[in-house]
Amino acid sequence: MKETLAIIGAVIAVVGNVPYLLDVIKKRVEPHPYTWLVWTIVSGVTFFGQVAKGAGIGALPTAAAEIFTVIIFLFSLQYGFKNIVKTDTYFFIFALLGLIPWAITKDPTISVIIVVIIDLVAFVPTIRKTWIKPKSETPVLFSMNVVRHILTLFSLQAYNIATTLHSIVMIVINSIMTGIIVLKKKK
Repeated sequence: MKETLAIIGAVIAVVGNVPYLLDVIKKRVEPHPYTWLVWTIVSGVTFFGQVAKGAGIGALPTAAAEIFTVIIFLFSLQYGFKNIVKTDTYFFIFALLGLIPWAITKDPTISVIIVVIIDLVAFVPTIRKTWIKPKSETPVLFSMNVVRHILTLFSLQAYNIATTLHSIVMIVINSIMTGIIVLKKKK
């Protein structure tokens, strides 16, 4: 059962990310490069933290999403949001500074806690951009992320802070992003 949920979660990661990537290429959405770079790092640390703490097959959706996170970051350099302000840069630097304690501790649980905080900080430029330009994002990716993270939680083979925290926080923040996009587009 857990294997099936993990596979469905990985498929949802692909289903949610492919249309987003195509929208990036077609210039319908504008990913914020700072956010996507940090998400690339965070997803990698989260994946390895989950594996180290026994997530088993439950880490598969994170791995699938990480592949697309790297690809979308690379495309964001050419097709992404260009109106980067000083505040975005400050949040970016703050997020990267958060990697220092992780590098020092090398503890999977502490690493995941730190990268989840970094993930939240990295979300700020994208939330700001989306609030100002709601049409620069699509709700598909973020709503699919909610579903993916719910499935990830149910597919884990071990439940602890390192394996669950990221998904719990991502369910909340992706729900908020979906709400912002949908509600602001209606106005």
